[in-house]
Parts: sequence; C-alpha cells; structure tokens
Amino acid sequence: MKIVAINGSPRKNGNTARCLEAVGREVEAAGVEFQVFQPGADVHPCMACYHCLNTGSLRCVRNDDGVNDIIAACIEADGILLASPVYHGGIAGGMKCVLDRLMLAAGCGDNQLRHKAGGALCTLRRSGGMETYQQLLGTMDAMEMVIVTSDYWGAVHGADPGEVLEDEEGMAMARKLGRNMAWMVKVLHNPAVPAPEGGARPMMNFIR
Repeated sequence: MKIVAINGSPRKNGNTARCLEAVGREVEAAGVEFQVFQPGADVHPCMACYHCLNTGSLRCVRNDDGVNDIIAACIEADGILLASPVYHGGIAGGMKCVLDRLMLAAGCGDNQLRHKAGGALCTLRRSGGMETYQQLLGTMDAMEMVIVTSDYWGAVHGADPGEVLEDEEGMAMARKLGRNMAWMVKVLHNPAVPAPEGGARPMMNFIR
C-alpha cells in the first residue's frame, strides 16, 4: 500500500516540505509506503487540448516537466495527499497546473482516482488557509475520492522555512492526518463491503 504526496511549493525544504516529512513519518510507522513529488515552478499549464481525454492515454501530451510521472504514481497509489502553500489566498500556481492536468488525464475519462483516499494540507503565513484547503479538497471531491480529514482544518502556520514546526497544534493535526490516511488506505484495500458501481454522469452545458 502506498500514499503519494504532491508538494505544490516551488521552494525546496520549505514549510510544506516540513509538514509532509511529519506526515510521512506517521504513514511509514503504520506500514504504508510514502512518496513525495515536488514538481517545482517550471510545470506547464493545461492547454485544454483534450488529447488525454480523447485518447484515453492517462498521460498528458506535454512530457517534459515530470507531470506524467506524478500522474502515473497517483494512478498506482492507494492514497493521494495534496499539499500547497497559500499564495495570494489560493493554491500555488505550479500546483494548479499539476492538478488541472492530473485530474483531466487520470480522472475525467476512465476515472483512475475513484475511491482512492485523499487528504489535503496547506501552509501559510496569515490568511487564505481555509480557501486553499477547500480548493484542494474540492479537486478530490470531483474525482469521487474518499476524503480523509484530521481533527481540525488542514492549515499549518509559518512564514520562514521551518516556522511551521512552531505551530504545535497545526503539526499535531498534520501528523493525525497521516495516521488517518494510513488507516483509510488499509480499510479501502480490504473492504468488508463491496464498493458501489461507478458510471459516467451526463455532461451538460448551461447555455445551449
């Protein structure tokens, strides 16, 4: 069993990375593998060409920035943890690029993300935590993932690298999220109750 985390921060060894390190220790202590991808700031945005959707390739046509490695890892994983710093009240730009392409390539056709465990964290200096956290959760909600939470909203405070470690409550919340996600992937891996059938939903435009 494996949980894949996406670190949406362009900074190496920043506060988002520190949070994920703490989560990873809890996940691995529970006997679940944990892998972090950090695509950085040089990722391309989705071009809305729909090549991935029309061909069912489960890959993005852009193949030069590591996003296809993330897509493949998320398809194989039992759980996915999305983590981003708060930039101007929302998720980081690079993270948005990754999520747009991941969800279209892996989720919008033959949904490969359905019923995977999903969790979210964000790091911030002051404001925008709830908005960013809800953006991350909303992405997984639309992919029919099983959302896992902690005992408080997933926002950890800190500005300079390492300051999140001083947010004792936030870090405790993050560690509990790790334990809860590890537990959930085990539950989903061997469910006592069969999963309901899936199926495509009707696609409608509001303006015809």
